[in-house]
Amino acid sequence: MEDYIIACKNRKYLFICWSFQMLKNPVAIVTGGSRGVGAATAKILSSNGWNVLITCSSSIEAAEIVAAECTSKTAEVIAIKADVANDGDCILTVQEAINKWGRVDALVNNAGTTKFVWDHGNLGGIDAEDFQNIYSVNVIGPFQMVRASKTHLSKSKNPCVINISSIGGIKGIGSSIAYAASKGALNSMTLSMARNLGPIRVNAVCPGFIEGEWLKKGMGEERFEATKQHIINTSPLGKTCSPESIAEIIYNLIVASELVTGQLITVDGGVSLNL
Repeated sequence: MEDYIIACKNRKYLFICWSFQMLKNPVAIVTGGSRGVGAATAKILSSNGWNVLITCSSSIEAAEIVAAECTSKTAEVIAIKADVANDGDCILTVQEAINKWGRVDALVNNAGTTKFVWDHGNLGGIDAEDFQNIYSVNVIGPFQMVRASKTHLSKSKNPCVINISSIGGIKGIGSSIAYAASKGALNSMTLSMARNLGPIRVNAVCPGFIEGEWLKKGMGEERFEATKQHIINTSPLGKTCSPESIAEIIYNLIVASELVTGQLITVDGGVSLNL
């Protein structure tokens, strides 16, 4: 019985130590964290001692799997269901991080949506409702998340917002004309925020073609593979992006770029040089 009591006390002590460590960790919120770039970002942050709150708007089960994979002895990751197009959800997301860890140091606005209409000349393929749905997630969502977290970010020693954009917002290409327009708006908002929200740093990462099931499903496997091979054959670096390669850029912008703000970082292996 005495041994049992000692063991319980030891476990309680270890739990208290672990809880204290969690409160010391920097904290990031990653929207759209159940797959792809969001999941890869949560993994690289947590592996480097960050607590992370990831959101998803659909499959909470997938997000919880990512959270479980990321949680360790040195970092805690939790998942919640939230729609960034809903301002109330954005406020609750930030409050959840504050209630859990008492701080927010970085915000990664990764959640995004589109309608796949690859022919931008097909104006009948997309309508006002499509535009509004895409803008509500890709533009209004990041704005609402920044607004909800601004006060808490301002208390951090190195506060940072990363907006996940696209070369489509620079070159006017991509899954649909509405998607390209929304990412162009996100880029413009990034510059406005960087200019006015200091010392919070605000940057956008603009990937090109990212290998993954989401894009493959939207393009169709044949088009996906053909596009991938074309990029490998014609781009200066002969490579395509992976979720992990984009997450590495995001992580470096968060932790190792204290003088970088208001930048649109193109990450595409040089593809856009040929456009």
